[in-house]
Amino acid sequence: MAPADFVVLIPAYKPGPDFPGLIADLVRHGVAHITVVDDGSGPWFRSRFEGAAAHPQVRIVRHAINLGKGAALKTGINTILCDYPNTPVVVTADADGQHAADDIVAVAQTACANPGALVLGSRAFAKDVPIRSKLGNNATKVVLRIVAGQKLSDTQTGLRAIPAHLLPDLLKIPSQGYEFELDMLLLSRNKRLRILEKPIRTIYLDGNSSSHFNPLLDSMRIYFVLLRFAMISMCTAVLDNLLFSAWYLYSGNKAASQIVGRLGAMTFNFATVKRMVFNSRGRVLREFLQYATLVAVSGTISYGMIVLFTSRLGMGVLKAKLLAEGILFLANFLVQRDIIFTGGQEAAAPAALPAESAAAAASPESDPTR
Repeated sequence: MAPADFVVLIPAYKPGPDFPGLIADLVRHGVAHITVVDDGSGPWFRSRFEGAAAHPQVRIVRHAINLGKGAALKTGINTILCDYPNTPVVVTADADGQHAADDIVAVAQTACANPGALVLGSRAFAKDVPIRSKLGNNATKVVLRIVAGQKLSDTQTGLRAIPAHLLPDLLKIPSQGYEFELDMLLLSRNKRLRILEKPIRTIYLDGNSSSHFNPLLDSMRIYFVLLRFAMISMCTAVLDNLLFSAWYLYSGNKAASQIVGRLGAMTFNFATVKRMVFNSRGRVLREFLQYATLVAVSGTISYGMIVLFTSRLGMGVLKAKLLAEGILFLANFLVQRDIIFTGGQEAAAPAALPAESAAAAASPESDPTR
C-alpha cells in the first residue's frame, strides 16, 4: 500500500530544532498527509511549526495551553477522522527526532499489510540507553504483563500504527497525559486486537535531555492506570467484609453472612471493573451471568476455607475470611481478565515481526513518549 494511504500524526510540545527536518524527511519519503498538534508550545517555538507548515502535506492544529500528550493525540485523531475519514491507518510519532522518517514509513507499511492490527515500533534497549528510559520501560513491562497479560518488548514507544476502527474508541479514553498510550494498549487487549512489534532504531539526543516526561509524576500516572483493578478490588473487599461483619454480628451465621457480603460487593464490583478496569463493551447479560457464576464459585470456596481455618487452625472468623479472600484474589482477577471481560472478541496474541536493519543509532531523543 502506498504511503498516501495513511496519515502521520505528530503531537508536539516545544519541539527541538530537528523538528522541521523530520517533516521534510517524511515528505521526501512520500508521506502525503501529516497532522501536527502544537500542544501549547508558545510563541518561542512558532517558527519551528511554521517551518513544518511550509509543506502543503502538513496541517497544524493548536492547543492554546499545554494539555498533555494524550490530549494532543486525541485532538489529532479527531481532526484526522474529520479530514480523512477513509484512512485505514494513523501513525503516531514523536516530534523531537526519536523516530526516523524511514522507520515511521516502515511501521505504517507493516500496518497496511496487516489490516486491523496495532503495530508498535519497538526499540532495543541496549546498555547505552538513558537509565530513566530503560527502567521506566522495564517496570511498565512487568506490571503490564501481570495486569493485562500482554508481553511486549517496548510498552512506551510513541511510534504506533493504529487501525482506523480503533480510533473512535481512543477518543473516549479519559486519559490526558502519557498514560493515554498505556490505556491504548489496555483497550487493544480488551478488544482482543492483534498487536505486532516492528523493530526500529533506538535514537536519543543528549541522554534524552529534551524529553518532557517526568520520571516520578508521569510514572505514577501510568502505574495508576495499571493498578486500578487492585484499588477497586480493595474497595470491594472493604465493602464485602463490612457487610459480612455486620450480618455475622447480627445473626452469627457464617453462610448467610457470606451471601450478604458477596451480593453487595458483587453489585459494586461488576459495574466498576467492567468499565473502569477492563473497559469491556461485551454483552452485559452474558458477562454478568459469567461474573455471578465466578462470585458463587469463589464464595463457596472462600466459605470452605473460612470453615477450615476457623475449625482446624483456631483462627477468628474475620481473620480467616481476610486470608481466604487474599488467597483467591489473583485467581479471581485472571478469570475476569481472560474469560469474562473480553469484550466478546476473539483472542489474538502479540506477535513480533522479523527484524530488518535495526541498527542502533547514537542520535536523537525524546522519551518513550514525547
